[in-house]
Amino acid sequence: MSAPVVTGTARLGRRTKDLTARITPGDIAVIDHEDIDRVAAEALAERRPIAVLNAAASTSGRYPNAGPRILVENGILLVDELGEDLFSRLRDGASITVRDNAVEMDGITIASGTRMDEAAVKEAADAAREGLSEQLELFAQNTLEYMLRERDLLLDGIGAPDVRTRIDGRPVLIVVRGYHYKEDLLTLRPFLRENQPVIIGVDGGADAVLDAGFRPDMIIGDMDSVSDRALRCGAELVVHAYRDGRAPGMDRLDHLGLAERAVAFPASGTSEDIAMLLADEKGASVIVAVGTHGTLEEFLDKGRAGMSSTFLTRLRIGSKLVDAKGVSRLYRQRISTTQLVLLAVAGLLALAAALWSTPGGQVLVEILGARLDGLLSWFISLFAPRPLG
Repeated sequence: MSAPVVTGTARLGRRTKDLTARITPGDIAVIDHEDIDRVAAEALAERRPIAVLNAAASTSGRYPNAGPRILVENGILLVDELGEDLFSRLRDGASITVRDNAVEMDGITIASGTRMDEAAVKEAADAAREGLSEQLELFAQNTLEYMLRERDLLLDGIGAPDVRTRIDGRPVLIVVRGYHYKEDLLTLRPFLRENQPVIIGVDGGADAVLDAGFRPDMIIGDMDSVSDRALRCGAELVVHAYRDGRAPGMDRLDHLGLAERAVAFPASGTSEDIAMLLADEKGASVIVAVGTHGTLEEFLDKGRAGMSSTFLTRLRIGSKLVDAKGVSRLYRQRISTTQLVLLAVAGLLALAAALWSTPGGQVLVEILGARLDGLLSWFISLFAPRPLG
C-alpha cells in the first residue's frame, strides 16, 4: 500500500480547545496533546482537518482513551510523537506536506513520528487497558486527598460565595461543553420552556447555551475558554479561583471591564464541580447536568487528578443531580392549550369532510348552513337602524 500524502495549511496550538476555533476544512492541525480525549477529538473532527500532527503520544498507555480512534474513524491522518521541537520548526499558516509518518516544509523533512492507523490505534488501546488498575489506585488516592482538603466545602458548603441569582427552590441546568452536549440541549428544549430553570454555563458551556438559543443566568469557570460574547451577555460571573485566593480569570474580566460585578469562588477541583456545589448550597430543587462527566472512562479522560473531586461532588449532591440523558428518556412534554385547540379543529375538519362525502351528510351540512345563516341574519337585525315614529 502506498504511503498517504496530504498537503495543507499548518495551524499550530498547544491548547487543543483554543486551536479548534481557528481550523478550517483542509487544514493540518498541529497539537501537543498527550492522551487525546473524546471531547477534544470530536471538536477536531467537527472542523474537518485533513491531518492531525501530535508532538506528544495520542495514547500514552495510562488508559484506553477514545480520541485517536475518533480521529482515524473520521478519515483524519494522525501522526504521533513528532517531538517537542515540532513547534519551533513549523510556523503557523505555512504550507506543509505529510508523507506517511514524515512532515515536510519547503521540500525538507523537519520531523518524523508514528502514523496511527486503525490497527495501531487498536493495539495502543489494548496495551493501555493493562494500566487501568494503576490508574484506579491513583484515582482513589487523589479522591482521599481531595476529601480531606475540601471537607468543609463538601460537608457544610463553607466557602460558597453569595450570588445575586435566585436559586432557592428552582431547578438548575448546568451546561458543560463536554460529552454530547449539543444533543442533550436539543432534547431538553421542552424542559427549558416549561420549567424556566436557572441556567449555569461552565466556561465554554455558556457559548453552547447561547448557540442553542437560550441565555445563561450565570457563568462559572476560570474564564479561559468562554467567548467575550458570552461574558457580555448579562449573566452573573463567578470566577473559579485557586484555594489561596488567586484568580487569573479576573484579569481577563478586568480587561473587559466586567470584574466589578464578578465574584470569586476559591476551591480546588473542576469548575463543573463548584457549579454543582454552588447550586446545591443555594437550594436548587433539582440539578440537571449537560455534558458533565459521570462514568469511569469520562473521569480518566480528563487526564488530571482533579477529577476525583467530580466523584465526591456527586456523592455530596446525591439524588438531586440528574443527568440530561436521563431527563430526555423520562421527561415527556405536556400538551399545551394551543395544541389541544389545533387538535380539536383538525378533528372537526375531518368530521366535516367525512359528512360531505355522503348524500345524507351533504343534506345535513346544508340544513346546518341554512340555520347558521338565519341565526346570523337575526343577530345582524338587532343592530340595524329602525325608522322613527
